[in-house]
Amino acid sequence: VQLQASGGGLVQAGGSLTLSCAASGRAFSNYAMGWFRQAPGKEREFVAAIDWRGEATYYSHSVKGRFTISRDNAKKAVYLQMNSLKPEDTATYSCAMSKRYSLAIASMTSSDYVYWGQGTLVTVSS
Repeated sequence: VQLQASGGGLVQAGGSLTLSCAASGRAFSNYAMGWFRQAPGKEREFVAAIDWRGEATYYSHSVKGRFTISRDNAKKAVYLQMNSLKPEDTATYSCAMSKRYSLAIASMTSSDYVYWGQGTLVTVSS
């Protein structure tokens, strides 16, 4: 499985970005997907997850109401729409494929994910 994240860049606070993650090599539509981020000097943290059908989503408290995760199984892609960006959102964002199809509490932990993309850098200036 290969996951390729894209769409990162430099944006001013209050702005928006949409990240994309393209998957290949596995039955993408059978597995939940997640986005995680890691800021310099900090541990990786959960951002959002979506189940295999795109019907259920989880968000971290820090992004809920500002970010939206979605997926297109026909295109084997998952997206992260990020609005009202804040400087504290600055991080490298990575997409990941879960080992399960539905969402569970464990979906908010990195150990629940089997495959990871390389990450795309998002920088939010104040």
